Amino acid sequence: MAEQLYTIPVNDAFDSECECPLCLMTRDLEKAAIEFTMGPSYMEDDNREKTDKLGFCPKHIKMMYADKNKLGVALMLNTHMNKTNRELKELADKDSPASKGLFGRKKEKSPVVKYIEELESNCFVCQRIDPIFDRYVHTIFHMWKKDGEFRTKMENCKGFCTYHYGILYDKGAEYLNQTQYAEFLKVLNKVYFDGMERVNSDVSWFIDKHDYRNKEADWKNSKDSIQRAIIKTEHTILDE
Repeated sequence: MAEQLYTIPVNDAFDSECECPLCLMTRDLEKAAIEFTMGPSYMEDDNREKTDKLGFCPKHIKMMYADKNKLGVALMLNTHMNKTNRELKELADKDSPASKGLFGRKKEKSPVVKYIEELESNCFVCQRIDPIFDRYVHTIFHMWKKDGEFRTKMENCKGFCTYHYGILYDKGAEYLNQTQYAEFLKVLNKVYFDGMERVNSDVSWFIDKHDYRNKEADWKNSKDSIQRAIIKTEHTILDE
């Protein structure tokens, strides 16, 4: 039953004719996570404790700020900043400064730096969506092995962004045997490179269309080529 629940969003994404089905799945997960974060849950002690500790990555704090609930953003930022400032001040007060001389510097990183690096590597929203996305990737390979119809969908899809192409390329060796992996890579490489060349060709025509000599020429498929190229290269779907 659980496997079937995960096949629904995977199938929907591959049916969408998006430039990268994994980008579409990621976007939907992000929207759901932002709605959860900005909903009544942000007042619950357990969630506030997590947001205070983890904070948010730049991408997701921008998405939160775009939400109507500005008070919720302010409350989370306020308590997160209080906690960060308090704990960093304690670490800074206890930290013994390294010698200013070049050869007298401490080899180990300061607790202050370690704290900041850990903070910068965490995000409440990312931690909500990453396990589900990993399950989606697992489901893609499960369906590749078991579902001939899904194989056909993948063969006919518009490809993937470079980032998710890399994930599928890497994870295939983990989930598939040698024969299956070779077959998978053959399809993966074809749809990825065909998709990239198609979109890049549309971008090239978009550029050429701005030449006065092509003023009366048809736009062909180039009008939305920039948005599609951003998906391919930046693994980001722009909000409409």
